[in-house]
Amino acid sequence: MSRQLPKTASIAEVQSDGRLVAPSAANNTRPICQVLRDVAPKFGRALELASGTGQHCVAFANACPNLTWVPTDIDEDRIASIGIYVSEAQLPNLTLPVRLDATQKGWSNTTGKLDLIVLVNLLHLISEAEAQTVVREAAAALAPNGVFLLYGPFMRGGELTSEGDMRFHESLVSTDSEIGYKDDFDVIDWVVDAGLDVAHVLEMPANNLSLVFRKSE
Repeated sequence: MSRQLPKTASIAEVQSDGRLVAPSAANNTRPICQVLRDVAPKFGRALELASGTGQHCVAFANACPNLTWVPTDIDEDRIASIGIYVSEAQLPNLTLPVRLDATQKGWSNTTGKLDLIVLVNLLHLISEAEAQTVVREAAAALAPNGVFLLYGPFMRGGELTSEGDMRFHESLVSTDSEIGYKDDFDVIDWVVDAGLDVAHVLEMPANNLSLVFRKSE
């Protein structure tokens, strides 16, 4: 997956040591961690898709210390940044990042069975076809009773529900006509069709949603 995105889609500042800092990650980390404390399996293996700067994975590993966390990304600068965060944190349940393109078919065959998969703020930055691939592969990678957490901005029943969302969606579509906000009902249908059950649909700050799915035994 390699797409041109507007500057508003991925704002991250490079620090002197090479790590990246994204204000959006700093803002949404606490509410996502609270969702994870409520819905994540107590033990097992967790994979974060498209980990970005690396800010999230450290917080997630702290929030769920009995899960072994594996951060992933495809961008070399972000993988390097994640590695800096991981090395500094020195958490026994957090591994160095792995290169993984979540939009490519077949990645579920490389991960082993997972108890938790987390994806934050990616679906609006990829095409509908790529989003459906992400969903199918995540469902295939989950172990029985595994949990899939999707966080981000969505259309609600086909409508953009805030001026900020309208502006952001337009900036995405004007840069690449294949990307932009996905509809919450469509995404839920894709995940259910892939074999998972809806567990929770949670309103989050800044007009985001957490969609939580579970795989049957």
